[in-house]
Amino acid sequence: MKILGWIIFFLMPLWTKAQEALNWGDPLAAISIKQSDLISLDTRDQIFVSTINGDIYLFDREGRQLNLFSPPRQGRLQQLEAAWTVNIFSFSSDLQEYRILDRFLNPLAENNLTAGEITLPKAATLGNNNIIWIWDESDLTLKSLNYLQKQILQSQPLNLILDSQNLDVNEIREFKNRLYMNIPSSGIFIFDNQGNMIQKLDVHIDQRLTFFKERLFWIQKGILKSISLRTLDQTDHGKVPHDQANSIQIGQEILVLQSPAGLQVFALPLELKNLR
Repeated sequence: MKILGWIIFFLMPLWTKAQEALNWGDPLAAISIKQSDLISLDTRDQIFVSTINGDIYLFDREGRQLNLFSPPRQGRLQQLEAAWTVNIFSFSSDLQEYRILDRFLNPLAENNLTAGEITLPKAATLGNNNIIWIWDESDLTLKSLNYLQKQILQSQPLNLILDSQNLDVNEIREFKNRLYMNIPSSGIFIFDNQGNMIQKLDVHIDQRLTFFKERLFWIQKGILKSISLRTLDQTDHGKVPHDQANSIQIGQEILVLQSPAGLQVFALPLELKNLR
């Protein structure tokens, strides 16, 4: 019994560290938008929010609206990315088109994707070197498009590569020169910059991908969780301060919780800042 007691004594600090709740503090702002959908933060912690009609709102970290872009053709977005240094990327599978905007929501480029070798684009994301990655559901292929030259650079059939009977792709996203494909029923598949599969994460999440400090974050039953992309260790960060929060996005100095009631903006907890 004494030996068991000593084992518990030494393991307790490790267990407590893994279960330690974050110090959230009070919200910096609350943002309420009718029919809000996707959210994304840029490198200056500006908050971009799309609606189910495809409108894109721009807010500062205090929740003040700075701008609004309403596209000439209304359609829900499947992707909204503001984390790139210069551009904002949006994609609608309903309209089968992408749009690139500047930081003030002025359109820079837009085009329909159903041309040439692309038939049914269901997911898309912006990549390095003028690349758009596209999941074409018609032939179950991952394709890369040079959007300036309007040229398909490569096409990778995945139905035989992925160990999955269900290729219902929720999202694809490039991070640190790797491409992440989220199939909630199967897991998250990781590809290199040539579209070659590297590995699979056994993480099943039906929400937008959130990266911070070489980790992937998500909310599961009110608990903030993360997995290291290097070691694959999973961490439990404790309860989030909103019972109905169903997704999270993390910026440089803030994070945003999304729930059916709207968005809550918090200063980034010190425990997350100090993560390694």
